[in-house]
Amino acid sequence: MFTNEYSMKATTMSLSVLVVIEMFNAMNSLSENESLLTLPFWSNPYLVLSIVLSMALHFMILYVPFFTKLFVIVPLNLDEWIAVLWISAPVLLIDEILKFITRTWIAPPTVISQKKKKTQ
Repeated sequence: MFTNEYSMKATTMSLSVLVVIEMFNAMNSLSENESLLTLPFWSNPYLVLSIVLSMALHFMILYVPFFTKLFVIVPLNLDEWIAVLWISAPVLLIDEILKFITRTWIAPPTVISQKKKKTQ
C-alpha cells in the first residue's frame, strides 16, 4: 500500500512516536499525584525492565533487516529520533501540569499526611 520511501519513513516515525509516548505514560503512572521529578524512576524495577524490553523490541523491529521488511518500515537516523522525542515529550509536560493542579487545588495533601512524611 504505502511502499515509497517517504510514506515508509512517515509510518516509522508515527510508530516510534506512539511507542515513546506509551513509555512516557508508563513512567507517569509511577504515581497518580507525585511529580516524576520527586520520584526515583528506578523505584519500580519491573517498570524499568518493561520499558527497556519494549524499547529493545522496538529497536529490533527498526534495525533488523528481516523485521523492517516484515513491518514495511525503515530505520531512523539520529535527527529523526530527536524529532520523535520532541514530539513525544509534551506528554510528560502535560501530565506534570495535571499532577501539579491535582496536588495544589483538587486534592492538596492534608496536614496529617505532611506530618507523617516529616517523621518518616
